[in-house]
Amino acid sequence: MKKQTVKTGIMTMAGCLLLTASLMGCGKTDPADTAETSIGTEASEPQKTVDSDVTGELVGTPSDYSDNDNWMTIPEVTHAVDTFYLYPTCYLDDSEDALPICTIDNQAVRLQAQSVYENQATVFEESTNVFAPYYRQSNIYQVVGMGSQELEEFQRQEQRTDVYAALDYYFEHYNNGRPFILAGHSQGSIMTKIVLGEYMEAHPEYYERMVAAYAIGYSITSDWLKDHPYLKFAEGADDTGVIVSWNTEGPGNKGQHNIVVENGAISINPINWKRDATYAAANENLGSRILNEDTGSYEIRQKVADAQLDLERGVVICTTDQVTFTTAGSLFGPESFHNNDYALYYENLRENIKQRVENY
Repeated sequence: MKKQTVKTGIMTMAGCLLLTASLMGCGKTDPADTAETSIGTEASEPQKTVDSDVTGELVGTPSDYSDNDNWMTIPEVTHAVDTFYLYPTCYLDDSEDALPICTIDNQAVRLQAQSVYENQATVFEESTNVFAPYYRQSNIYQVVGMGSQELEEFQRQEQRTDVYAALDYYFEHYNNGRPFILAGHSQGSIMTKIVLGEYMEAHPEYYERMVAAYAIGYSITSDWLKDHPYLKFAEGADDTGVIVSWNTEGPGNKGQHNIVVENGAISINPINWKRDATYAAANENLGSRILNEDTGSYEIRQKVADAQLDLERGVVICTTDQVTFTTAGSLFGPESFHNNDYALYYENLRENIKQRVENY
């Protein structure tokens, strides 16, 4: 299978939700785009859909995933395991006529998604074939002020319709029965959580082949797991069929609002892969993916980030002073490392993916 990829060499960042002045224009649509009355591109042929008795009715018409242009990556299959990756929020449009949910062909969003792919999804490439669809996304300015439950409900519109359509097409045409990993970050992990809690219940024949789900940068809660008893959270470094999740903060975020941190959140330590409060020092970190400001390129740097679970808040506490906090107003709190959830523990994550794949 030929690898379909339109990834570019543009400068990458650690996440799409960095709302600095330099990104205020990211995700803006052309005047012609904002004048459209429909959201997304209609499929040119009927697509198989999940059981509506389990998932509920889908909103709108799914985008056409038989069109290779609606996939960021369709890799050449060289591994025994796949990854299905959903990128974080790349739609940031503060104009008056901005759509609340972007079109599937929004070029600014696509370019930013390609950039984030390099900082996140490449970690899966050593061990898996990474399939990454484009999907319709929420405008970051549309969700400011929402609580987590309201946010998750908002994601159950065309965003969910596209992700389900992409999964349908992937399993029918690309997967060929291989084990797979689900992966996301931020808005992509909200969608991964919805997939786990709904799509996989409708498709137990797929779920039994799931190596792991990396729902990083959004909360998996103890109550949610009780409501979905067929799902289980990771207990260590090598268990399979499990959910792996964490949100990274500095100690100054304690008690602060963070839109991706819910009450009852659960995290796992991405250095020692423990669920307790055992401290993991920075010298135990295998390597962080950090921008070298002198060269303008990213490099693997040692001893950047430590990790310790705050069991009460359900997050990973990192005390590094080598990486700046996420700048996003009141969304994440004053000391959030949301943009660096992947980057701070990049090499640990790479090795963990390899370990779970080998143990499957």
